[in-house]
Amino acid sequence: MFGSNKNKDVAKAGSIIPSASSHSLNSLVQGTVVEGKVKATNDIRIDGTIKGDLVCDAKVIIGPSGVIEGTVKCQNAVIEGRFDGILNVAELLNIRETAKVFGDVTYGKLIVQSGAVISGTYKVVGDNSYSNGNGAFKSSSEAKKVVNSESEAKAISGKVGEFAKAN
Repeated sequence: MFGSNKNKDVAKAGSIIPSASSHSLNSLVQGTVVEGKVKATNDIRIDGTIKGDLVCDAKVIIGPSGVIEGTVKCQNAVIEGRFDGILNVAELLNIRETAKVFGDVTYGKLIVQSGAVISGTYKVVGDNSYSNGNGAFKSSSEAKKVVNSESEAKAISGKVGEFAKAN
């Protein structure tokens, strides 16, 4: 009964209370404004405002009242509030229906829910989807080419045909 070790408080998987052995959750509450650089090794939830740079080794959650203006680099992100700047997400980026995301975004995987407002450039990390005709891939910037003559156009279309036959 009293003093027994049987009923220790243990945080369950999916619990909102972090345990000592799992990720802790940093939180910036509504009404708080941080200007400058923020670095977090664990998950961070933003319900206030960050103007500057945020580097997180885990997940960044921008709550419905949260705002980030600047640069964010993280593993995963869930955005419900507003983001404006440069966003680099190594793995999963989840943009919820209440989100407003503006800027240059790179991600591993992307989920955008209906109702979200997104504007800017969006690029998959490691996206090399353009072929050079030899089975090797070029980056999208290398694959873009302005064709200046009919002979160039025919040469390019011939290479595309050769690649299609080879595959």
